Amino acid sequence: MLHGSVFGQFVQEFGQRGNYQVGSVNWIMADASRGIGGGTLRARMMASAEYFTLTRAGYPQLLQVSQPYRGTTLTDRMHPHELFSEVSVMYDRFINPASNTWSWSVYLAAVGEPALGPVAYMHRPSAVHDPTAPLGHHSQDVTHESFGVATLGVFSTKVHLEASIFNGAHPDEVRTNFDYRGARFDSYSARATVNPNERWSVSGSAAYLAASTGAHAHESLHRLELSALHVAGRWSTSFIWGANVPTETRRVLNTALIEANLDLDSRNAVFGRAEYVTRTSDELALVGSVSEEVPVGSVALGYARRLREVHGVGAWIGARGDVDFVPEQLRLFYGSRTPMGFLVYLQLRPPLMMSHSMMSH
Repeated sequence: MLHGSVFGQFVQEFGQRGNYQVGSVNWIMADASRGIGGGTLRARMMASAEYFTLTRAGYPQLLQVSQPYRGTTLTDRMHPHELFSEVSVMYDRFINPASNTWSWSVYLAAVGEPALGPVAYMHRPSAVHDPTAPLGHHSQDVTHESFGVATLGVFSTKVHLEASIFNGAHPDEVRTNFDYRGARFDSYSARATVNPNERWSVSGSAAYLAASTGAHAHESLHRLELSALHVAGRWSTSFIWGANVPTETRRVLNTALIEANLDLDSRNAVFGRAEYVTRTSDELALVGSVSEEVPVGSVALGYARRLREVHGVGAWIGARGDVDFVPEQLRLFYGSRTPMGFLVYLQLRPPLMMSHSMMSH
């Protein structure tokens, strides 16, 4: 099975910290499975060329957290994804083949996703037309690129219970390698997911992330997550709450998100996102007499229209506008309490492709 998405985009963020860029957000994912020993062995790989199509600096996004760049620090930008975001294998099998009710699974990833948080934003139906990362990404689903993950799980059609150990260090600014220098299984998480029916998926998770040194240094912290994903026909919605709780201060740094996509028909769609995020002065590289913790928000609305298909590859054009909300003490840095931005794009989205050999298993 093979699928992916490519956005060719122009981004313009206004204000004193604003910037613009022409680039591409993109990813491709491959999945192969085979029956072995009474169970199913699955190999999965996800890759992105954003390191080359966005540059190391990523793309402009006001209020996004700071990141290392050529010996200094950039803020108000979203970093590119890793060249390899997932390289993993998973094996699952029924606990009692006679009942076919509960199964167990083991997941091992050179780079992959521990049992923490909701599915990453680029895979959520509610964000299928939105190439922009949520402002709460680094408190919600950033661990989908963890270099070293081992997960055990048990699941039925309605309940999924998982526990992971993983490398809690965030990747550095060189996105083309595997970040194993000093890597160790120093963090752990657990997640429970309930699917009461085919429309809803509700999950809660918690994790301990060990302190990390290097380019993306952070103190040890706990991370808490709650999410509810809903899909009903043409309407998809995600409700997500995530919080980082540094072990030293015990202060809860909340983030909350509501995200939706509505397919008006087969050719037109509208989408949007509303967020609340608690930022620290370090995350926004603020200096001077500002609070250590700053609440900010953002509202975005977009529209996408499908063009003709060529050999099954769908082409979409889209536009997205956003308004951010900052307190009075940040007016000096952003030039306004409501800095704005917009994005226009051309998206290419191949159909889900599955070979005959994959289908036979």
